[in-house]
Amino acid sequence: MAANWSLSALDRLEIQELYARYAWGIDLADIDMALSTFAEDAWFDHLWQGRVQGHEAIRKNLESLWYDRQSWWYGRQHMMNHFIMDTLEEEGTARVRCFFQILQFNVEYRTNFVFGIGTRDDIVARIGGRWLFKSLRVNAWTEMDQVPWKGQLLMKPRPKSAPQK
Repeated sequence: MAANWSLSALDRLEIQELYARYAWGIDLADIDMALSTFAEDAWFDHLWQGRVQGHEAIRKNLESLWYDRQSWWYGRQHMMNHFIMDTLEEEGTARVRCFFQILQFNVEYRTNFVFGIGTRDDIVARIGGRWLFKSLRVNAWTEMDQVPWKGQLLMKPRPKSAPQK
């Protein structure tokens, strides 16, 4: 339920700047910039790696993304858009929902492609005069049931293939 205060235009721009700094930090392996977007006790919930909390855990999570399969990460651009920002009961906090797309540069083939799409559902808070992530939840669409469709679903999901014996 939304509180009786609202986000100013400046707050909204600062929150969008937070998302831009996050993207620049994670896409260019700039750990200082990436961590500067998170509150000290923030948690990060990433589809493939699960939920981690605190700067040190977030650091390890990002370094795993950057270095365990570097060819999967090098040349990525995370793009967030169509923001919906709702104030929360605790003044100075907001829920931010948005769509995301990940564009990928393939260094082997020198081509670009869309790596993934989905939604985000994050909590941000004004801490020390700056907006920071308190929680960041990635909902990458890899299965039909991950799309937060609100309308009637008339199409049938693809049949699951049974492994051959």
